[in-house]
Amino acid sequence: MKLDSLEDIHLLRESQELECKLALGQDGKGELPKDFWPTYSAMANAHGGIVLLGLREKDGVFSLAGLPHAAKLRTELFNNLNNRAKVSTNLLGDADVTEHVIDGKVLLAVRIPAASRKQKPVFLHSQPFGNTYRRLNDGDRHCDEETVKRMLAEQVEDERDARILPNYGMEDLDPESLRIYRQMLRDEKPGHPFLEQDDFEFVQSLRGWRRDRQTGEAGLTIAGLLMFGRWPSIQDAMPNYFLDYQERPEAKAELRWVDRLVPDGSWTGNLFEFYRRVYRKLTADLKVPFALKDGQRQDDTPVHQALREALVNTLVHADYTGRVSVLVVKRPDMFGFRNPGGLRLPLEQVIRGGESDCRNRILHQMFLLIGLGERGGSGMPRIYGGWKSQHWRPPALSEKDLPEQTQLALHMADLLPTPALAALRQRFGTAFDELDHTGRLIMVTAALERVVSHTRLLELCDAHSHDLSVLLARLVRQGLLVSDGRSRGTIYHLPGEALPTPDQVFVGPQLLAATPGANTRSGEPDLAGGSEYSEVSSEYSDLPQQMRDSLGRLASPLLDSPVVDDLAMLDAGFLAQLEGLAAEARQKEKLPRHKMELVIHALCQDQFITLSALAKLLNRNADGLRQQYLSPMVKSGQMKLAFPTKPTHAQQAYRCA
Repeated sequence: MKLDSLEDIHLLRESQELECKLALGQDGKGELPKDFWPTYSAMANAHGGIVLLGLREKDGVFSLAGLPHAAKLRTELFNNLNNRAKVSTNLLGDADVTEHVIDGKVLLAVRIPAASRKQKPVFLHSQPFGNTYRRLNDGDRHCDEETVKRMLAEQVEDERDARILPNYGMEDLDPESLRIYRQMLRDEKPGHPFLEQDDFEFVQSLRGWRRDRQTGEAGLTIAGLLMFGRWPSIQDAMPNYFLDYQERPEAKAELRWVDRLVPDGSWTGNLFEFYRRVYRKLTADLKVPFALKDGQRQDDTPVHQALREALVNTLVHADYTGRVSVLVVKRPDMFGFRNPGGLRLPLEQVIRGGESDCRNRILHQMFLLIGLGERGGSGMPRIYGGWKSQHWRPPALSEKDLPEQTQLALHMADLLPTPALAALRQRFGTAFDELDHTGRLIMVTAALERVVSHTRLLELCDAHSHDLSVLLARLVRQGLLVSDGRSRGTIYHLPGEALPTPDQVFVGPQLLAATPGANTRSGEPDLAGGSEYSEVSSEYSDLPQQMRDSLGRLASPLLDSPVVDDLAMLDAGFLAQLEGLAAEARQKEKLPRHKMELVIHALCQDQFITLSALAKLLNRNADGLRQQYLSPMVKSGQMKLAFPTKPTHAQQAYRCA
């Protein structure tokens, strides 16, 4: 982090990786603040970060206060770090605490690395439950008991899929899945000794069935059931397990599909069958020129290999106790992969490759045996290499903390497409030509994606976070970009291309041309009856039906996600799903803050929801919901406004950031 001048201090903004504290104490001589320790725990349990001591804040802007006795503060810090009654683990060395002298004043920069899987949870006061924090946007959040238990399980279980399931046997496996797997092994390795075994011995050799030498317990493993199991048996053992493939017709985030595959009882629902079906769908119409090798057509291109690796990665790295589903999305412009559970290694290490810490090692080995997947941490470099071979935008690998998940987006678009460069050059002239590569990338992204954020840019380029902040501020000063919002919620767009307003989305039908195939499917029940919301007078009920997607949500080309604005218009099944997510809040008048935030996150995961609709779902007063939860969550960067320029509008809608 560049901290050489007062201007560098003024440009600072607190974020997930940066926290600033005054640290002067009551006597003004310097004291480690009490709230440093929750921040230490939170950053260690998330992605690491930096705490700057000696800064004063006013209205989100920082100024240099300085520390009169920085050496004393440093000693106090390390004394507490090595006190197990204070904090469970010391992650810092001398090089992680540095002094910076600016304008004759001293501040301390404390770099907190992300704890490894074996070190988590990092907690306070000798007790993990109730004293474990995790960094979410620019705040330190208490971890609930479920999250702490998952951290503890990750700490002690190198193989999450090796656990033996009591009272499960060979009758819970699908014989046809085993037969096809055998055939694939025969094709890959014709003389393999496993091929001579009967089904029980075969599953034992794959470690789908094992005996614990210490306890004597024997039985089917989680890996064996997930790979080859029948759907009812998998449901009984893993209640949160769910697989979802969606093929969407347009380059939008809305949940409308032309093809979908989920475990519905018509097929086994196991991972092996999901892989086989989904890989065929992903590559069915892949528009990648075939290659020639020794005069022979090579259908297995680097893009095919990248998609195969991404799909296997998603399945073998998933935490099947997590609260989100495995999701694979195919769109005309991209492929998306999501699995429950965060990365077990730092994101930079995963992208670099060379090291592996697979969550489900037995599953990984099962795929490797039939020639699927990569060894030794080489999978992600292969994915990046496949995309680079087509000169497409780099894959975007990211983690989300609420609910915990890993996402991989593979966009089929040039990083700096010639038409976009030409249009920007024509519009801005020499001012655009004088920009460096990163500056041009920012402008092109703003042109292609309508808005750009600091977080999005970190996915696209290797510039440092602070340098990006400085460059964005300069582009705004030069009139090349316009900013909206503050701090973590700031977004940028090209001048004159204003963001959509509620009036345009809810009132302007001329801007909402019907999307082919988006209207309600024939044969679906009439929602006018049977819903507890049918008697509620809706201010939007006169909107044309053709403006809604198949789930009954408002579909607007001005927004990147559909809007739940009227519960009475929703598909009955989808409404029941939302009500199920909101059940705990609906049933209890009082709910701990972190639980209410989890519910809001779950509801707003894939769509905007208006304040009035959200209040009905949660059984809460709309004004209280906005003031107590939504506004703070927007401010901290957890939630995104549909209409950032009209933050308090009555028709404002919210979506997870």
